[in-house]
Amino acid sequence: MTTAEPVRARYRQALAFPEFLALFTAYSVSILGSVVSAVALTVLVYERTSSPFLASLTFALGFLPYVVSGLLLSAVVDRIPSRLLLATCDAVCALLVALMAWPRTPIPVLLALLLLVSTVTSISSGARGSLVREVVGDAAFIPARSLLRISAQTAQIAGNGLGGLLLVVLQPRGLILVNAASFAVSALVTRLWLHRRPAQATAVATPLLLDSLRGAAAILGHPSLRRLLLFGWLVPMFSVAPESLAAPYVLGSGGARALVGAWLVALPIGVIAGDLLGVWVLSAHQQRRLIAPIAALGFLPYLAFLTSPSIAVALPLLVVAGLGAGYFLGLDALVRDTAPRALFARTMTINTAGLMTIQGLGFAAAGALAQVFHPATVIAAAGAGGLLTILVLRPFGAAVGEPGRAQE
Repeated sequence: MTTAEPVRARYRQALAFPEFLALFTAYSVSILGSVVSAVALTVLVYERTSSPFLASLTFALGFLPYVVSGLLLSAVVDRIPSRLLLATCDAVCALLVALMAWPRTPIPVLLALLLLVSTVTSISSGARGSLVREVVGDAAFIPARSLLRISAQTAQIAGNGLGGLLLVVLQPRGLILVNAASFAVSALVTRLWLHRRPAQATAVATPLLLDSLRGAAAILGHPSLRRLLLFGWLVPMFSVAPESLAAPYVLGSGGARALVGAWLVALPIGVIAGDLLGVWVLSAHQQRRLIAPIAALGFLPYLAFLTSPSIAVALPLLVVAGLGAGYFLGLDALVRDTAPRALFARTMTINTAGLMTIQGLGFAAAGALAQVFHPATVIAAAGAGGLLTILVLRPFGAAVGEPGRAQE
């Protein structure tokens, strides 16, 4: 399904498609369950091992499989019908997460199951990104992507708080079972409300691994597309520094533990506001043309951390910084218009894989640097690194690809 992109796309255009409502609902339920479960899993591992390293590893393992599956398994999204692939991935995740809740599951087995869950979800993320375009067309693709992004950020805000509250009345395993149930609900919604579509590729003789590597080579070998993907990976790598350093900054400044939670929701609040304002205020042309300035807006507040601002000042700075994530609107459009249509599903899979992997590296790098430098200095350095990345890799607006048309 392809329709010309309007001058100003609205959320209601995306929400007018029942299939997108199903996709949005399924994704929102599963991502909220995953965030709640992550809180419980961290507590469970820490209680069992008394190891801060192993507890933090439960977060890191959520990022690692993306690079492997993105490069080696991306061809799956073309070989299996999208409804079947999404429903199966959610069902498999429900089973794996349920196994994680089994009493006295050894920690190595628990972490191995977490790796498997992340591998499966990385595949479904790419399939979902491609299916959104098929469901809503180019006319509503940008607001649809924005709604999914808002859902993810809202889940971060609500899920962390909800997870902490539920741990008062439930054991960690109970919350992990809630996550299993959320995946089961997502699988059911996907199976019942999405239409059946044939796979893009049929009777493929090339082995999956080789086919995936060839597709990745074609995507990353496309100069304009590679530049856009790198921009979309490296900018978030620098932007995650404040989240990585929430506890060291707040507690090191003499703040209460409760303020760590406030710190962690500041950026997501800004991200949600940036998406909403970008869709409501900017035209499709402006979203493309303002990618670099909007992204730069997200890093300018980081430079203020050179003065080691108080928490009362830092929190509003982080909200403003989150507004800079509105650049994703224009970047999504350029990636859509630049990627060869035949490789679009794989492009979305590799894009998600690169984003998650490099964000994970960004978390680790910020933490490592904070072992040597003050957290405020690290955040300011991340701001400078982000601005330099924007200067070097800035997209060139609509010149990269024609609005509403994918290059063949």
